[in-house]
Amino acid sequence: MHDAKHYQVKELARLAGITVRTLHYYDEIGLLRPSARSAAGYRLYDGDDLIRLQQILIGRSLGLPLTEIQQFLDRPGFDRLAALRAQREALVEQALATDRMIRAVDKAIAGLDGSAQGDFDMKELFDGFEPAEHQAEAERRWGATDAYRESSRRTRNYTPDDWKTLKAEQDRIYADAAAAMAAGASPESAEAMAIAERHRLSIDRWFYPCSPFMHRGLADLYEADARFRENIDEHGEGLTTFLAAAIRANTDAAAGQP
Repeated sequence: MHDAKHYQVKELARLAGITVRTLHYYDEIGLLRPSARSAAGYRLYDGDDLIRLQQILIGRSLGLPLTEIQQFLDRPGFDRLAALRAQREALVEQALATDRMIRAVDKAIAGLDGSAQGDFDMKELFDGFEPAEHQAEAERRWGATDAYRESSRRTRNYTPDDWKTLKAEQDRIYADAAAAMAAGASPESAEAMAIAERHRLSIDRWFYPCSPFMHRGLADLYEADARFRENIDEHGEGLTTFLAAAIRANTDAAAGQP
């Protein structure tokens, strides 16, 4: 990965949402060694180091021990691009399932509070909830991970009011982003980055810890997958591109990049 910028350990820790001590430990055990050192001896990480760290954090989220992650990354013939594509496919599948479940809960809320428009199809209540088809696969892929456990722990006790509050919060964020875009704001503006930060914190608060580095990955996902783009662009034509750019700008600002 070509990236002329080098990140000091504090910058990378802030960007990835981990501690400096964790990066020092990864260096000590040979899991993630910095590609260079400054004249003063400070660790310097480049773009390839960031991709390796992403692989490490994905492995940790999947519940793998560090020794197994290191063996995986350092094995002869390791194809980093193929690994990333496989992980992306799994994340897309998980995110789409969650999105469908939220929409199903929205249907239930609309039915309960009387706001449903037109005929109400009861089958829509179960869109995304297909245990016979997906439960075993979901548990196999994510059941042992911290992210899966945390997401399940948070959402299993959500009430209809909780889901309604979440939906309203997300709608406000998208509406504010669409308004900023319509007013001609730049994605790199303070206003747009503040909205992007609200978006990140909403995910972090309602579902799972979402570091700036992870949020940037979500921005790439939103733009790359037509299904996500369609859902976001319902709030404003071109909003996906605008929000993704604001997320990247906000991530760069969090890392101290000009």
